[in-house]
Amino acid sequence: MDAATYAATERLRDGASLEVRALRPDDRAAMLESIGRFSNEALHRRFFAPKRNFSEREIDFFLNVDFESHVALVAVLAEGGRPVIVGGSRYVVCRPGCAEVAFAIDDPHQKRGIATHLIAHLIRIARAAALKEFVAEVLPENMPMLKVFERCGLAMTTRRDRGVVHVTLAL
Repeated sequence: MDAATYAATERLRDGASLEVRALRPDDRAAMLESIGRFSNEALHRRFFAPKRNFSEREIDFFLNVDFESHVALVAVLAEGGRPVIVGGSRYVVCRPGCAEVAFAIDDPHQKRGIATHLIAHLIRIARAAALKEFVAEVLPENMPMLKVFERCGLAMTTRRDRGVVHVTLAL
């Protein structure tokens, strides 16, 4: 499986067609536009701070992935006749066999099942890459993300430490 050219189409609960595909370097403007639709609360849940601005170095990190140690997918919906990035997910290998996973869905598109589809595709890619587990740090109040992890079909363990839930998912 070539993660760099990955693409799939899913159907959301409301019937909308969702494209899940590999992030491309030319997605920069669409990604930044998507971040503009995040509330401060959503940014805090993702970055543990209401981060509104990103340095060029941070943007480069998010956009320029190698699809081996760093895999990133975007969720795309058609709106007003044009494709719009409404969210994304990624994993970054943090040690052999293990990758840290993260998700972000813009506010207008939350609670539609997008993260559920994204994690299923990340799992498929990670298994093909012979990874054994995902790890994540989640704020305890981020119940929607914790529910996505609980329902993704992987064995999950959690540990709370200093206001953060450490999640481990066995692939």
